[in-house]
Amino acid sequence: MIVSDSTCLLTEIPVPICNLNRFRCSSGELAFSNLGFRMRPNFFLEHKLSLELRKMEVIRRMGAGCLKNQQGKGMNVEVDSGGEDFFDAAAAESSYVPEHLVIMVNGIIGSAADWRYAAEQFVKKLPDKVIVHRSECNSSRLTFDGVDMMGERLAEEVSSVVRRWPEVRKISFVAHSLGGLVARYAIGRLHGYSSTLEAVGTNENCLNGAQTIWSKPCLEQPQEARIAGLEPMNFITFATPHLGSRGHKQLPFLCGLPFLERRAPQTAHLVAGRSGKHLFLTDNDNGKPPLLLQMVDDSEDLKFMSALCAFKRRVAYANANYDHMVGWRTSSIRRQHELPKSNLLISNEKYPHIVYVERERADDIHNRAASNVGEQEIDLEDEMVRGLTQVPWERVDVSFHKSKQRYIAHSTIQVKTYWLNSDGADVVFHMIDNFLL
Repeated sequence: MIVSDSTCLLTEIPVPICNLNRFRCSSGELAFSNLGFRMRPNFFLEHKLSLELRKMEVIRRMGAGCLKNQQGKGMNVEVDSGGEDFFDAAAAESSYVPEHLVIMVNGIIGSAADWRYAAEQFVKKLPDKVIVHRSECNSSRLTFDGVDMMGERLAEEVSSVVRRWPEVRKISFVAHSLGGLVARYAIGRLHGYSSTLEAVGTNENCLNGAQTIWSKPCLEQPQEARIAGLEPMNFITFATPHLGSRGHKQLPFLCGLPFLERRAPQTAHLVAGRSGKHLFLTDNDNGKPPLLLQMVDDSEDLKFMSALCAFKRRVAYANANYDHMVGWRTSSIRRQHELPKSNLLISNEKYPHIVYVERERADDIHNRAASNVGEQEIDLEDEMVRGLTQVPWERVDVSFHKSKQRYIAHSTIQVKTYWLNSDGADVVFHMIDNFLL
């Protein structure tokens, strides 16, 4: 059955033409991956408890959106904003609903379309395991509003998606560039505990005083903490400026020239609004420290580090070279001397652009924290490194050195547009193949 723009699929019977402008919805654009799904006569009568019926009930609650055929690739429900939900059509034909929700977040001046290729690969490789939601609440010029405002919008959108899929039990985040900072803010807002479990410890802050070493209760927390009421699994970033863009060569297109790097913090807000201030650590709202510095600790109402701690995996994919927007140190959360040496970078036959993988253990964190005790003078970048590395990270270094697409590595690492960034496909497959379900 082909569903045209002029047919509302609330039942199998065509109804009068829908006025798309009149029946626009606000909760998100839903896309169904076309992996063999075909409507059958009396489908809803035969499968009243199937996923399609539940989805149609949701659609009616959202305002009776209309479905349209999308170039043979599936069906969409057109709405104003909110992203897209991808899931396997074969699973949809049964009553089984995947329990793992994957939230994909775009970077600056981006949109949900940036993650289309990766979302499709997720569904193809894990058809009965995941529902992939591509966020749309922070797109285009909205990405200039600042990490905090974008994070609040993302938190609201995620909450809406979770309500739409009451069957899901687990949640993961996959974010590109600035979207990684937005996702870190959002999970701080969404952090909570299971209704049947109580938080371990009584201290508002899981961090142990001035030494900023994770206490035992906080290390035990991931078994009990929840993000948007779900079990947190993977937190994955691609070319995200975790340490901001202010340090030397952290914004590579400035070529490391001291004059330009000194001027950039003074003018970044003219180009990227409040987001520019946050990236260059020049914000001081209400006399508070820069937001990115606040985000390496817990505050009274935003549990940034407790939320990161809750995930079973934290992964940072970073371009080792040719990324003109985000430096290697800031995207891999390392100091300069901690970066792998060139002789350690190797090529993997299965993933030719993955050149180095580093898996950090909890023991490494404690050893590093103990060695730092007593050191007093540290700069902002080092303070953020210390804060973020209180929890283990997997670091995956990527190089497109031999690729014709190397000069657009910042977009290629996520395959933003397949025909232009296809060489990054192996990086996407590496993420999916190592995804914790």
